[in-house]
Amino acid sequence: MKNIVLLITDTFRWDNLADHAERPVRTPELDGFAAERATAIEGFYTGSFPTIPHRTDTATGVLGWPHYGWQAIDQSGPNHIARILGKAGYATQLICDCPHLFNSRFQHGFTAAFQHRGQEGDKPLLHLNDPIEIATPHDKTRLKPWFRGRTLADVHAWTNRNPRYETEMFPAQTGATAVRWLEENSDAGPFFLWVDFFDPHEPWDAPEYMVRRYDPDYSGTPMTHCNYGPATDYSPDELRNLWAHYAAEAELVDRWIGRVLQKIDDLQLWDDTIVLVTSDHGTSLGEHNRTGKSNISDHDPRYWPIYPEIGHVPFLVAGGDVPCGESRQALGQPTDILPTLCELAGAEPEPPAAFEGASLAPTILSGEPSHRDVAVSGCCIHAPAEGRPRKAVTPFVVSPRWGYAPVGARGARELYDLAADPLAAHDVADANPSIVADLHERFLAHLQAHNAPEATIALWQSVADESARGSWAVDYPDPTI
Repeated sequence: MKNIVLLITDTFRWDNLADHAERPVRTPELDGFAAERATAIEGFYTGSFPTIPHRTDTATGVLGWPHYGWQAIDQSGPNHIARILGKAGYATQLICDCPHLFNSRFQHGFTAAFQHRGQEGDKPLLHLNDPIEIATPHDKTRLKPWFRGRTLADVHAWTNRNPRYETEMFPAQTGATAVRWLEENSDAGPFFLWVDFFDPHEPWDAPEYMVRRYDPDYSGTPMTHCNYGPATDYSPDELRNLWAHYAAEAELVDRWIGRVLQKIDDLQLWDDTIVLVTSDHGTSLGEHNRTGKSNISDHDPRYWPIYPEIGHVPFLVAGGDVPCGESRQALGQPTDILPTLCELAGAEPEPPAAFEGASLAPTILSGEPSHRDVAVSGCCIHAPAEGRPRKAVTPFVVSPRWGYAPVGARGARELYDLAADPLAAHDVADANPSIVADLHERFLAHLQAHNAPEATIALWQSVADESARGSWAVDYPDPTI
C-alpha cells in the first residue's frame, strides 16, 4: 500500500490557479505542481457546505447536507477516514490549524493529532490586560460573533498578538510542522497524513508587504475581513484592498503547500505516496454583489446560492501511477475522495457504512468518464416544515455545461452557461426553460439517490416562499447568529 497525504485548504477558489481569474493570484507552487506532477479534476465542486460538513463528506464518503448540518463527525455516522485506513494498516496523523476539527471530534480517529491554536475566534490564552483594538472597521466586517464588543477580525489579531511576519502566520506554522513530520516518519509507511490549512479563510492577515504587491496604491484602513453581505458596502478601493488581502493570504498558503510538496520530493516519496491537494469552498469577493460565503448581513434580504466562486474548488492529485501534468474535464465531489485515495493507494477499505461517493481513479489514471453527470452543492436547512428561511445558503447544480440554482438570489430559479460564463454572472433561465426543468429533475433525483427525507425533497420542489422562516447551517456555529 502507498502512503497517502491529504492537503486541505479552506476558502481557496479554483480560479486562484493558473491565471484563471481576471485578477490573478500568484500561486507558482500549485501551478507548477499541476503542470509537472499532478492530474487535475477540473470540475470538482463542494458537496456539503461549509467547513465541517465538507470535511465530514470527505472523511466518511457519505453525503451529509440533505440530512444534517454542522455537527461532530461521530454524530454523522460510523465512517471515519483515519479509522478506516488505520484498520487497513496505516499509521494516521492529523496536523491542522482549522479550529473546528478538534471541536468536531475529528482527532479521535487518528493515531496522533496536532493543532496550532488561535484561528477564527479560537482563544487558547487570554491576555485581558491588553486592550482588544479594532483591526477592521466594524461597518466593513461581519458583526457576529462578538467577544467583549469586538468582532472576529479584532479578536483574531488580539489573540495572536498582531503577527506581522511570514513565519508568525498560520500557513508557515502548519506547513513547517508537516515538513518536520515527513522528515520524522518518511520511512515508517504506510502512513496517512491529513494536513488542514484553515487559510486563506478570513481574517486575511498576510504581511502587508505581500498585500501591497496586489494593491500598491491603497492608503486607507486595511480591509482584512469581509462583511458576509453586499459588496456595495465597500468603496471600489476598499473592495480591491479586500481582494488584495485575500490574494496575499492565498499566495502564502500556496508557498507553504509548496514547502510540503518539496519535502515529499526531497525524501523521494513520490513513487510510494499519493498526494491530494483540494479545498472545501471558495468565497465571493465582489461577484454577485457579495463578499463572503453566506449571508449574515442585517440589510441583505437575498438568498445566497453556492455560486462557482464558492463551490468550484481545486482537485490536484499526484504520485504513484498518476499521470503527470494532465487534466480531466470531469465532475467530482468530496464523497469521492476517500474511495479514490484508497484505490490509488492500493488500500482495501472496510467501511462500517457503504460509501456513497465513488472512486475517480479510472478517470484520473486513464481518462474514463466520471460516474457523475451532475455535481450538487448544498447546505442543510433545519426545520424544513417552516420553509426556506430568508437569506439562506441555497443549492447549486452543475452539469458539464450548465449551472443551476433551484432557489436563486431573489427566490426564482436561475441558469448559467458556465462554458461561456464560468462565474455565473448572466442568468439565462428565461431563454432555456427545458434545460431548467431537466436540471431540476436531476437535482431531485440526486436527493432521492442519497435517501434525503421526504420533507427535504419537498422543500426544493418549488420556488421559494418569500415569507418562510427557519434556520440553516451557517459557516460559524454560534447560536447568536
